[in-house]
Parts: sequence; C-alpha cells; structure tokens
Amino acid sequence: MNTIYFDYNATTPLDPQVRAAMLPFLDAVWGNPSSVHHVGRRARARLDDLRDRAATVLGAKPSEVIFTSGGTESVNLAIFGTARLLKPKGRHLITSAVEHHAVLHACEYLAKQENFEVTVLPVDATGRIAVETLAKALRPDTILVSLQAANNEIGTLQPVAELGALCRSRGVLFHTDAVQWFGKEPFANIHQFNADLVSICAHKFHGPKGAGALFIRSPLQPHPLLIGGAHEHERRAGTENLPAIAGLVEALERFVRQPVFDPQLLSPLTTQLIKLVDSLPGVQFVGARAQRLANTVSFLVEGADSITLLAGLDLEGICASSGSACSAGSLEPSHVISALGVEARRANSLVRFSLGRDSKTEEVAFVENVLPEIARRGQLAQQPRHSL
Repeated sequence: MNTIYFDYNATTPLDPQVRAAMLPFLDAVWGNPSSVHHVGRRARARLDDLRDRAATVLGAKPSEVIFTSGGTESVNLAIFGTARLLKPKGRHLITSAVEHHAVLHACEYLAKQENFEVTVLPVDATGRIAVETLAKALRPDTILVSLQAANNEIGTLQPVAELGALCRSRGVLFHTDAVQWFGKEPFANIHQFNADLVSICAHKFHGPKGAGALFIRSPLQPHPLLIGGAHEHERRAGTENLPAIAGLVEALERFVRQPVFDPQLLSPLTTQLIKLVDSLPGVQFVGARAQRLANTVSFLVEGADSITLLAGLDLEGICASSGSACSAGSLEPSHVISALGVEARRANSLVRFSLGRDSKTEEVAFVENVLPEIARRGQLAQQPRHSL
C-alpha cells in the first residue's frame, strides 16, 4: 500500500539539505555557547552567525530574533511575557475564536489565574475576522491583541496586516501566530504583518521539530517564561539547541522567501479536491474559497464522525487530519468549526487535507476514487441499528 501524505499542516518531512546543515552541530560544534573557552567560543560564534542569518531572512535586527523550542513556546512567550510586562497599564487581552489552542489556552489561563480579562472575537462563516470587529473591541485598557495569520484547520487567511495596522494606530501591541503562514504565503519581511511579536515554527516548512522563533520588535522586553541564565538576550533561559537552530535557519533561507508550498503546484490540486467535495451528497466544504492557504481543503460529512472517516482514509493509505494535530485523539468537536456557526454534531465530522511539495495529481485522483465510498460508510456507521 502506498502512502498518500495529505497532512502537511501538522508537520513536514525534514528536508535532506536541512538535515545536512544540522549535522556539524551534532559532531564538530558541540560546545556550550556560554562557555568562555575556545570550544564554547566557537559554538557562540556559530550561534551569532545563525541569528544574523535568520534576521537577514526576516528583515529584522538580530537582537529581535529569539530562538525557542517551537510554535507553542513562541506563542506562550509572546502572550504571557507581554501580558505580565504590561499589566500595570491594563489587563484586557483580545484574541479570536479560531486561534490555535496555544493562544486560547494561554489567554484562558491568564483570565482564570491572573485576573486578566479576555475578549474573544467572533468570525464570519468562512473563519475571517473583520477589522471593524476588532476596532469595536479595543479599549483604553487593552494591552495585547493576538490574532493568527492563517488558520491551521481550515486554511483561512486573516487580514493580518490590516489588523496589525489598526492596533498600531491605537497604541496596542499586536502578536500574530504566523506558524502556518511561513513557507506557504508570500513573504517579504517580518514587518509586513504590522506586528510587534510574530511566532514561527520550523517543522511546518521542512525544518526540524523542537525549533522555533519569536520575533520581538525592539525595544519590547516581555517577561521570560524560563528563568535561569541570561540566554537569548535574557528573554529565554536555557542552553541553546544549536542543531535545531541550524535546521530552523537553513529552512528559513531555503523555503520562506520562495514558499516551498508552491501555489502554482497546489492550487490546481486543491481546486480538484474542492470540486470533489462539492459533488458528494452530505459533504460540505468549510473555510474560505478565496482567502485561504493554497494547500488546504477541509470539509464536513453529515452524519459521520472524524475518527471513522480518518480510519477509513488511513486504511487506503491516506494520511489526513481532523484539524489541529495538537488535539489528536480528542472527541470534542473542533472549536474552529464551532466558531463558524456549525452545530456540534456536524462539527465533529471535520476532515482536513493539507497538501505539500511532493503531492501529485495521481494522489488526488486516487482520493477521488475512494472518498465517496469512505464518506458513505462513515455516514452509515453512525446510523442507529435496530434490534430484531
């Protein structure tokens, strides 16, 4: 059985050239960058060079690039660090109903445990946040707005530059979770988001897991989450993971300026999948048809559930998802789909196909052949059985 991998929004395979760039840091350059001897100084010089290279790709100052363990830590540092820094000025935070759980749960924690107030913005039926909705929610005591650039479950793109510009005009700090943007959407420089903080994750664009970054616009100094040494400009304590950082930087250089998820390759494939979804009885496409990631197609199957559908796809060798990989195994309906106004029983039938650079026309054709029957079986499986 051949594997058809349609789950690139969850993770991507490590690129061979990225792996090669990491290997010297597992062998020759093994010193602690904080050590003062020549072995440590060599590691420090390479770390400084990696930071400079990352800053060049991002169009940022090296001091504005903080290396982290991935997207979740980058998001948490942005939200917790900024909220705790600015709480003397106010305790009001704004986010949206379709954010990744790394954002939503961080905001919920601050509300429940540290007496912050959180406004959760609604979205329209395609998952978009209206700039006017944010404008009405801003208050004199609003200190941070955290809104994503692209949704991981349905691929909807947000008007992130406009949202950020509004925050800047009101003097409110703006954080965007751009984890799903990098490598998929056009990127000129980090300032295109009009954000003060931007979260990045390497394994979403063929870098290693356990590597991420947070852009922090100077001179902002969020409170650190990890307390210890003065690493990462005193913003993240802990000995730097040089192999992972090297992989992140190599992936940034190779796959971000020219997105590795090529829209010219992927748009025809996802358009074909959307046509398939639209043709099937009881199957509904969800998300935006225009303002969306070119690689993502999500849909609901009336009368079925995600687990049954994903199991049926997996038996055919097709790797798909029911939304966020961080919520794998959850029996709860997708909070993103619920935010679109879909009732819980249907929100629990989400399937997401997310394609990548190795996706092929023949793979889409195979899905066209098997999905109708998988959807039909998924619907039958949930029908009540009458006893004799």
